Amino acid sequence: MTRARQRWLPALLISLAMGMAVLFGAVQAGASGSLPPKTADEILAMIASTQVRELSGTVEQNAELGLPQIPTTGPGVAPGPVSALEFLTGSHTARVYVDGPSKARVQILDPMAERDLVLNGGDAWFYNSADNSATHLSVPSPSAAGPNESRPSTLPRPDMPTPEAMASRFLAAIDASTEVSVADSATVAGRSAYRLLLNPRSADTLVESVVIDVDSETGFPLGVEVRAKGQAEPAYTLAYTQLDLSTPDASLFEFTPPAGSTVTEQAIPAMPVATKELPAPGVHAAKTDHGASVTGKRWDAVIALPAGAAPAGLTSNPQLSQALQPVTGGHALTTSLLSVLILDDGRVYAGMVPLDRLQSAALQPISPAQ
Repeated sequence: MTRARQRWLPALLISLAMGMAVLFGAVQAGASGSLPPKTADEILAMIASTQVRELSGTVEQNAELGLPQIPTTGPGVAPGPVSALEFLTGSHTARVYVDGPSKARVQILDPMAERDLVLNGGDAWFYNSADNSATHLSVPSPSAAGPNESRPSTLPRPDMPTPEAMASRFLAAIDASTEVSVADSATVAGRSAYRLLLNPRSADTLVESVVIDVDSETGFPLGVEVRAKGQAEPAYTLAYTQLDLSTPDASLFEFTPPAGSTVTEQAIPAMPVATKELPAPGVHAAKTDHGASVTGKRWDAVIALPAGAAPAGLTSNPQLSQALQPVTGGHALTTSLLSVLILDDGRVYAGMVPLDRLQSAALQPISPAQ
């Protein structure tokens, strides 16, 4: 197993905690035709060597975390991390198009509107038909990485994760803390799939298991299912319901703002490609490059953001306040898979652990990274 697969990616917790990770998928898992038996290591090797670079597909999501439905329109609703919390509740559908490492389009199909993310080389567009607004970002190419330096993933990963992006995050957690096995095969988006089962070896995490459906022909992740302890139905399902592995029409990656739309121009400064992986957290706190600290290990990890990290007015936002509960010294968001503690001084703690674990972490001084 490669070193990269043994690294825990705390970005997963940050994304979930702040609503930046948008989870898609209702896995169509049913008995498939008999597949040649494979070991877990063989399936992991299939995923690592997949050659899928182009696709068109429909992705569906269902989230059952016990959160109230988050409104998407109306007074107090604004774009950004808080509005993205809507994707942590209910069901959503999107169309996804990918053509190599620099072209992607995601169309979120709201009941009465559509939101689009279009990436084409150095240009990115975000469009919301609800208010006919568009944001254009000029994205410079990162500086070249050396032979031993990290490079961007082959498939682009916009803010709205696809099953393969979400699968890669969970695969990064695989080490001695995770039991890996093979479940019965399934059919996802009309394709036969192996089912890789991840069971945390932890009594503290809220996660019961994670299932990753892997296309038997290409090794491409087709769906992710996350189950929470004590909950009968999956807490998250994220999967393709339709998939075409041919090259999408080039016109899909061209975007022209509709007449009358409000256009905002933004430029993103060039950033070098990361030259090192995030450190694997141990019993001491590990400092990340983003000011966050990670305490604990793997499934029990707790992310801590320093004082002032929480945006001003975050807890009073009309959208977020519906899901928050007051606790000593701040507010908390508790779900069947994730807990987030936002303290009055702007510190933020998040993890796939019970709330009392975060409250204990908030009382402890952070030890220097070893």
